Amino acid sequence: MKLVQFWRPNVGYRVGLVRSENVIDITMPEMGLKSTNDFIENATAGGLSLAEFVERVLNAQPRAVYSWSELDTPRDLYAPHFALPVLPPEVWAAGVTYKRSAEFRTGETQETIYDRAHFEARPEIFFKGGVSRCVGPNQPIGIRRDSTFTAPEPELALVLGHRGEIIAYTIANDVSAWDIERDNPLYLPQSKVFRGACALGPSIVTPDELPNPYEVDIHCRITRGGEIIFQESSNTSRLKRTFEELIDYLLRDNPVPGASVLCTGTGIIVPQECALQDGDVVEIEIPPIGVLRNPVKKWGSTQ
Repeated sequence: MKLVQFWRPNVGYRVGLVRSENVIDITMPEMGLKSTNDFIENATAGGLSLAEFVERVLNAQPRAVYSWSELDTPRDLYAPHFALPVLPPEVWAAGVTYKRSAEFRTGETQETIYDRAHFEARPEIFFKGGVSRCVGPNQPIGIRRDSTFTAPEPELALVLGHRGEIIAYTIANDVSAWDIERDNPLYLPQSKVFRGACALGPSIVTPDELPNPYEVDIHCRITRGGEIIFQESSNTSRLKRTFEELIDYLLRDNPVPGASVLCTGTGIIVPQECALQDGDVVEIEIPPIGVLRNPVKKWGSTQ
């Protein structure tokens, strides 16, 4: 099952069920189902999977239907458009879960801390922010004004339930100021947490849509002035750690609210010569979740 959230003018945010190329409005305010978070909460409370709960509450009433392409547009309060597919109370991320990421960071710092995080029992897990740091499809991701090497980190992300169970999957862009972290690993929070530092979407898909999450292709493209300046692919088969392992460490004496998101790391490394610039467009594609597309904005001192 594939779900989205979208904006309807004069109505507000809605939940959509994706069927083929159509998005069916399944929002039910009269039942307290106004967001995907509400669907997740109610499914968990009833001991159901998200897909089971949605199927149970659907009925034959006529519903508004939109085409995917109609909603996949820049944010405009006067036109329907995609929004964040879930409103995560917390976003966490795991680092150096792919060997290539460990090699890149070790080469940058001439230290071994990233190799240790990759190979030792305890993974690197850090707080990425809350919903206020997140953007949805077609909304701008950010470049800190004090960074000269900000890059996307394309990742498969887990949407978690109250007990840490995997409710759904989505695409995450863990936008990172690599030059700041390279200066000193203690600067990691400033490298990772800033306005527009996390993009999620365009949809969430239930586990039945990804029967083998360890064999998922991830594609990334950066476009500048209409030309592709970077493109690379990876696959979750290159992950060193299981999702259950990452969740186990995340939840150790650290309760995480339901509908939170855990990013699982990146195996795609953007070189410094392709560092993001104002006006770039980043596209991350993971079938069947879709294409997460975001323009890039460099923040100024007055923004």
